[in-house]
Amino acid sequence: MRFGYGTNGFTNHRLPEALAVIADLGYDGVALTLDTNHLDPFGADLARRTAAVARDLEKHNLAVVIETGARFLLDPWRKHSPTLMDDDPALRLEYLRRAVRVGADLGAEAVSFWAGIGAPERWDRLVAGCAEIVEFAAANDVTLGFEPEPGMLVNDIADWRRLYDALGRPPGFGITLDIGHCRCLEPMPVPDCVRAVSEHLVNVQIDDMRRGTHEHLEFGDGEIDFPPVLAALAGYPGLVSVELPRHSHAAPTIAAQSLDFLRKAAEEARGGVA
Repeated sequence: MRFGYGTNGFTNHRLPEALAVIADLGYDGVALTLDTNHLDPFGADLARRTAAVARDLEKHNLAVVIETGARFLLDPWRKHSPTLMDDDPALRLEYLRRAVRVGADLGAEAVSFWAGIGAPERWDRLVAGCAEIVEFAAANDVTLGFEPEPGMLVNDIADWRRLYDALGRPPGFGITLDIGHCRCLEPMPVPDCVRAVSEHLVNVQIDDMRRGTHEHLEFGDGEIDFPPVLAALAGYPGLVSVELPRHSHAAPTIAAQSLDFLRKAAEEARGGVA
């Protein structure tokens, strides 16, 4: 199993330094959120800066997935705005197109995105926006991972299946599964969630969480029993990336502790002694 760490948990580090720390700790990859301080997709000389990141990834032997959860990149006043369901989603669509281009240039295993908060009557807008990105990603040979997010219009696995069907079940449209979200709101046990979407799984985020509360917690601070989850992920070839976006204040320490925890849980899942 290959473990990664999300750069949204390293926001106080410059990106080259974050990649170096993540690699030095022993991670296999990185979940790179394109954000103001980490390969800003709207900054000047994007191609040159992307090439520099590609060199850093190669130097550190890190695989990469692209995440698009930047909070205030598009609007300094409104978190995650605009979304695909806004009256004018043009800036969100452009962000996602740029993420796909960056993903293609970096050889990313997936580009991940989500719906945003919106009323059910905006479903058709979401489908239309996703269809544009699906077409663009296919033209660039990039795999998409759509993430159900608690409280968003695509809230859970059932909502993802509805969206997948509405899009015509495109081959390059998979699911990004956050393990914590499964504990937060899915009706099935967490390992069953993994197995339920295994054929569509292209990106995994991992963190601890408690039932009914969407708060990304360090491992051991929530309610998830991780060895059965990692056993359910056996055979999944992609990155399993730690998702702790509110822990940048102690990123190196928390990243080190997280990898130690996951390695022990993985050994236990294989029947070893943790």
